[in-house]
Amino acid sequence: MNAFLTSIGYMHWVLPVLLLLPVLGAVAIWIQGAPGGLPGDDDVASGAASVPRVMALITFGIEFVVSAGLWWSFDAASAGWQAVFDRPWIGAWGIRFTVGIDGISLMMILLTTGTMFLAVLGSWTSVRKRTHTYYALLLLLTTGMLGVFMALDLFLFYVMWEVMLVPMYFIIGVWGGERRIYASLKFFLYTMIGSMLMLVAIVYLGIAARSPMTGIPNFSYDVIMQTAKIPPSTAFWLFGAFFLAFAVKVPMFPFHTWLPDAHVEAPTAGSVVLASIMLKLGTFGFLRLAVPLLQAVATNATVRAIILSLAVIGIVYGALVSLVQPDFKKLVAYSSVSHLGFVMLGIFALTVQSVQGALMVMINHGISTGALFFLIGMIYERRHTRLIEDYGGLARVVPMFAAALTLVTFSSIGVPGTNGFVGEFLVLIGAFRTYPMFAFVATTAVIFSAAYMLLAIQRILFNPLDKPVNFHIPDLNRRELALLVPLLAAIIWLGVYPKPVLDRMQVSAEHFVQTVQDRAQLMAAVGGGN
Repeated sequence: MNAFLTSIGYMHWVLPVLLLLPVLGAVAIWIQGAPGGLPGDDDVASGAASVPRVMALITFGIEFVVSAGLWWSFDAASAGWQAVFDRPWIGAWGIRFTVGIDGISLMMILLTTGTMFLAVLGSWTSVRKRTHTYYALLLLLTTGMLGVFMALDLFLFYVMWEVMLVPMYFIIGVWGGERRIYASLKFFLYTMIGSMLMLVAIVYLGIAARSPMTGIPNFSYDVIMQTAKIPPSTAFWLFGAFFLAFAVKVPMFPFHTWLPDAHVEAPTAGSVVLASIMLKLGTFGFLRLAVPLLQAVATNATVRAIILSLAVIGIVYGALVSLVQPDFKKLVAYSSVSHLGFVMLGIFALTVQSVQGALMVMINHGISTGALFFLIGMIYERRHTRLIEDYGGLARVVPMFAAALTLVTFSSIGVPGTNGFVGEFLVLIGAFRTYPMFAFVATTAVIFSAAYMLLAIQRILFNPLDKPVNFHIPDLNRRELALLVPLLAAIIWLGVYPKPVLDRMQVSAEHFVQTVQDRAQLMAAVGGGN
C-alpha cells in the first residue's frame, strides 16, 4: 500500500485535498438544495432529505478513504513534520498556508474523518428540517476541525479555530432541543471570548518573530519556536491567554458550564462531534501551542500545580455530578468533564507514558462517548425521552441495543480488555512518577465512573419492565447496526491490541516531552521566559 501511495505522490497533496473536499461537498449540497421547500417542511417524509444526506455520506466516505492512506504513509520513526504543504497566503503580514502532521495530529485526523462519516448515518432520520443546510454545515465544520489539527502557521490555526465554531453554533441553535438558542449562545460566547485572547497572543508571537531585515511578522510555528524572544513576565500573560482559550474548549473545571447545555440541546450528531472531536481541540491546543511555545511557564512548578489541581478536581467533580443526573444525556456530558481531566493530568504530568496515555484517552473518549451519544439518540428517536426513570427492562425488548450499550459502558468505565482501560492506565502510571498524590486522587474517579454508568444501565436495561410504553420498542435496524459496528470493533481492538496506534504516536510523544523539558531548562539557565 505504501509503495502505491508513494507512486501517486500521496503525501504531497493529501492534506490540502482533505481540507478542500468538504468545502466542495458543502457547496454542491447548497446548490442542489437552493430551490428546496419551506423551512418547516419535513424533508425526510417528503423525500427532500434523500439527496443531501447521500451526497454528504459519499463526500465523507471519500474523505475517510483519502485520509486512511495516512495510516500507511506516515513514518512512525520520524519526529518531524510530514505531508507538509506550504504556500504564501498574506505576504504583507508574513502569513502562510502551511499544514503538516505528526503522530499526534495523525490520529486526530483519522478520528475526525471516521466520526464525521458515522455522524451522517446518525442524522439519517433524526434531522428532518433544512437538511441541505445541516449537511453542508457538517462538511464545513469538518474543514475547520481538520485545519486546526494540520495548521503549522499560527494565524491559520486561529482562522480554522473560528471556522469550526460557526457551523456548530448553527447546528445547535437551529436543530437542537427546546433550549437550543440559550445553549448555542452560551457555547458561542464562551468559546469566542477565549478565541479573542488567543488571537492577541498569536499576534504578539508573530510580531516577536518578525524578520529583523523587513520587520514583517512571521506566524510560522517552527520560526516562532526558534526565534521568538519573550520576556518572562509577558510569557505568563501569553500562556494565560492560551490557557483560557483551550481550557474553555476542553472544558476544564470551572470553565465547563457551557458543555452540559450544549450536549443536551444539540442534535445527536452535534453531541457526537462535540464529544468525539471538538473537546479534543482544547487538549490538542495545549499539546501543540501552549506548552511547547511557552515551556518555561508550562513547566513552572506553581503553574503546573494549579492546572493539575483543576484537572483532578474536574475528574472527581465530573464523576460525582454524573452520579446524580436524571437525564442520561446530561450524565454522559458531565462524564466528559471527568474523562478530559485525565487528558490534562497526562499532559502536565509531562512523562512519556502520561502523554501517550493522554493521547489514548483523547482517541478512546471520542470512540466510546461518541457511541454513547449515538445510542442515546437512537433510543430517544423511539421514546422521545432521555430521563433514566422512564425506562427499565429494555434488555428484554431491544437485546441488540442492550448488548451495544453494555459494551460501550464497559469501555467508558475502563474495564480491562476495552479501549478505555489503556489510556487511563497509562495516564495514572505516568502521573504517579511525577505527581503521585494527584494520580491517587484521580484513581478514585474510576470507582465513581463505574458507579454512575453501571447504575444507569441497570435502571435502563435490567430493572423491571413495568411501563407499557416500553413493551414494543423496535430494536436496532440495519443502518444503526452499520453505524455501531465500527465503533464496537474499535473498542475491542484498542483494548486488546493498541500497539499500532501507540507506535505511531510514541516518537511524537517522546519528542514533545523532551523538547519541553530541554527548552524549559535552557530558558531557566539563561534567565529568559521563552
